[in-house]
Amino acid sequence: MSEIQTGVLPAQSIGKMIERGEILGQPPVSAAQIQPASLDLRLGSTAFRVRASFLAGPGRTVADRLADFQMHTIDLSTGAVLEKGCVYVVPLIEQLALPDQIGAVANAKSSTGRLDVLTRLITDEGVEFDRVSPGYHGPIYAEICPRSFSILLRPGMRLNQIRFSCGSATLDDAALAALHARETLVSGEAHIDHGLGFSVDLRPKGRTLVGYRAKAHSGVIDLDRINHYAPRDFWEELHSDSGEIILDPDAFYILVSREAVHIPPLYAAEMAPYLAMVGEFRVHYAGFFDPGFGHAPAGGHGSRGVLEVRCHEAPFALEHGQIVGRLVFERMCAMPTTLYGAEMGSTYQGQGLKLSKHFRS
Repeated sequence: MSEIQTGVLPAQSIGKMIERGEILGQPPVSAAQIQPASLDLRLGSTAFRVRASFLAGPGRTVADRLADFQMHTIDLSTGAVLEKGCVYVVPLIEQLALPDQIGAVANAKSSTGRLDVLTRLITDEGVEFDRVSPGYHGPIYAEICPRSFSILLRPGMRLNQIRFSCGSATLDDAALAALHARETLVSGEAHIDHGLGFSVDLRPKGRTLVGYRAKAHSGVIDLDRINHYAPRDFWEELHSDSGEIILDPDAFYILVSREAVHIPPLYAAEMAPYLAMVGEFRVHYAGFFDPGFGHAPAGGHGSRGVLEVRCHEAPFALEHGQIVGRLVFERMCAMPTTLYGAEMGSTYQGQGLKLSKHFRS
C-alpha cells in the first residue's frame, strides 16, 4: 500500500483494492460499480424489519444487535416491498478487509436521496452511521427507511455508495478560497465558511415552478423502473411568484441550488448540513459530488445541485438566495481515470431542477 498518497482514492485505486481482496463480494464486485471516487454497494437477498434504528457499538456486531431488534425477515430474491415509515437492515453483498491506513465514508446515491429513502451504512462495532474505521475487516449493512414512498427492492440493487480515503485531505477555508480563485467552483459569489455555501433558487428565470413536494399517499416505486412513473402521481408542483415558499412540518421537498457547482478533476466534495440555527429544516441525503461534476470537458460549466429538503417541527419560510447547505472539498490522491459526466453516462450532469431518474421528464 505504499503507493497510496493522502486523499480520496480514485476509481483505479478502488479497482486495485478489489484485485487485492480488500473489497470482496459474491457475485464478485464488477467494474460497473466503480465510480470516479466511490463504489456502489449492492443489496443482499434478505431484509430484516427492525423496531428501531441502531448502531452496533463497541465490542458488538450488527448480528448481535439484530437479535435484539429484529421483528421479521423478508426474502428479497423475487422482489419485496419495504413500506414507508418502517426501518430495515439489509446485509450488503460487499465485505471489507481494509488496510490499516484506509478508512471510508458512505452516502446515499443521488436517486435514493431524491426518493426520500434514508439509507445509512452500519458496521460491526460502529459508533457512527456511514463511517468505516481504517483497517476495518468485516461485513457491512445498509439501514433503509423509506420516508415518503414505499419501494420495491431486489438483490443487487445499489442504494448507497462508499468512498475510500487515506488520511485527512479536507480543504480548509484558505485552501478552498485559493482553489475557487483558480477553478471557479461556483457561479456567483462564493460563500466560504467551513466549506462552500450554496443557496436555494426560488426565482428561476422564465417560470414560476421552483420545486416539488412529495404527496402523502402514493403508490409503490419499483427502483428498477427508469423514466417510468408520472410525476403527478407522486409529487405536487410548487410555484412561487414572490421568491418565497413555506415549508410544512415533516414534508419532503425537491428544490435546486441557485449556484452552478463545479468539482475539478483532482477534487471530490460532500454535501454537509448547514448550521441548525438558520431554520427548521435539513438538506440531505445524497451527499457525494464526484470529480468532474459540472466540469466543462465532461459536459458543462457547472451543474446545479438538487436539494432534498425536509422540514422539522415548525413551518418555515424559505427565501430565494438563502444559504441552505455547504460543500466540503477533499483532494484526490490521484487523477481518476474516469470523470463524472457524459463519457460514463452520468444521469445528473448539467442538471437543473430534476426528480430522480424513475420519473418521466
